Amino acid sequence: MKNVLKLSLVMMLFTAFIACSSDDSDTMAEIRINNVAFDNGDDFFGDINGDFTGSGGSITKTFFWQNSLSTADYNADITASTGGIFRMVVKDADGATVIDRSLNGAVEPDSFSGVTSSGTPGLWSVTITLTNFVGNGSFSLSEGN
Repeated sequence: MKNVLKLSLVMMLFTAFIACSSDDSDTMAEIRINNVAFDNGDDFFGDINGDFTGSGGSITKTFFWQNSLSTADYNADITASTGGIFRMVVKDADGATVIDRSLNGAVEPDSFSGVTSSGTPGLWSVTITLTNFVGNGSFSLSEGN
């Protein structure tokens, strides 16, 4: 009986390992922010720009940005994509959403830009999400006028 239990346990572990390994090697997603960080490494002053890439993976990254004005200029562009979703959500210092925009990698348009709604100056949160994203692109934020 002990040998049957051991064999069953080994087979379950082997099956779990095979199932996980194929998913991890085929898909990935990455978001990079190209600015100098302060504090704990997740907070930024000044203009922000970043890029992203994916091969069918999903990822969410939230960071904080010091905006001394009540609006921000934003831009996002998918430079090469065949599928998935890019999403940018920016919230002001009070947590109110000032922009929530998405791009679908399989259809036009492949970019967006503009000025956010008016919000409370201070520490704003920026959340970038890639969902089943295949391709690459870039985004930027700067204090508004």
